[in-house]
Amino acid sequence: MTDFDRMIREEARLIILRTLADEPDGRLNSELLRRSLETFGIGRTREWVQAEMRGLEQFGAIDVTEASTVLVAQLTQRGLDHIERRAFLDGIKRPSLPRV
Repeated sequence: MTDFDRMIREEARLIILRTLADEPDGRLNSELLRRSLETFGIGRTREWVQAEMRGLEQFGAIDVTEASTVLVAQLTQRGLDHIERRAFLDGIKRPSLPRV
């Protein structure tokens, strides 16, 4: 994997966590997450997004359940701690400091 590929993956993982945190119940499916990534200029396949979701699951940042052909992600406390800068997970871009 190139440095650029690693950077895209880490950025995408942060975007996924932030997108989930913006949802009232902290849940979205892989297709909606794929579309969210596209708005940030990361155009990848559903399979790529699902692989990143499985990676986030291994980090303990999300829980994943299967629903037919899509995966459903649920943000965990560990994932929330990362985006709120309380604890950091390797392999996920660190969120920037909030603007005051």
